[in-house]
Amino acid sequence: MATFRRSTVAGATYFFTVNAHQRQKVLTKPPFYQALKQSLEAVKKSYPFAIEAFVLLPNHLHCIWTLPESDADYSMRWNIIKRGVSQQVRYLIAAPVSPSRRKRGELGLWQRRFWEHQIRNELDFEKHVEYIHWNPVKHGYVKRVRDWPYSSFHRFVERGIYPLDWAGGPGMDDGAFGEMK
Repeated sequence: MATFRRSTVAGATYFFTVNAHQRQKVLTKPPFYQALKQSLEAVKKSYPFAIEAFVLLPNHLHCIWTLPESDADYSMRWNIIKRGVSQQVRYLIAAPVSPSRRKRGELGLWQRRFWEHQIRNELDFEKHVEYIHWNPVKHGYVKRVRDWPYSSFHRFVERGIYPLDWAGGPGMDDGAFGEMK
């Protein structure tokens, strides 16, 4: 079995991608979305972290977290969050569970692993925030970033970081937002 090396730097900022098992398109359905919100808030109370940017799509999510100065354990946080969501919506999960997943007590909502990237600098942070906010347009869910409700984009607009029409004008739809060139 492969072993994965993860960056674990206390107090660092990380970009994450977390996928639904078999890319089920359920995460934006109200029970799943509410369970995710509740689970995130519960974990943040016990194991603090800051959510810098976030987008939830039907079959995956992207976010950026900053961990406390003395803590690097994002894996434990994701484990608790994913388990909490799965427990809350277990009666709605339709994906078949393999014997291996059943043995581990998995319910078939999430892929086992997630992808993480430690943010290196301000430019890296900016590119990943743009990628997060552009993602619903990239996947064809909306034509304008502002039309996707499950995104921290709206918080960025309220704070004056982005205008409401960010990435929404003529010639702005080349799909390169946040993509490293």
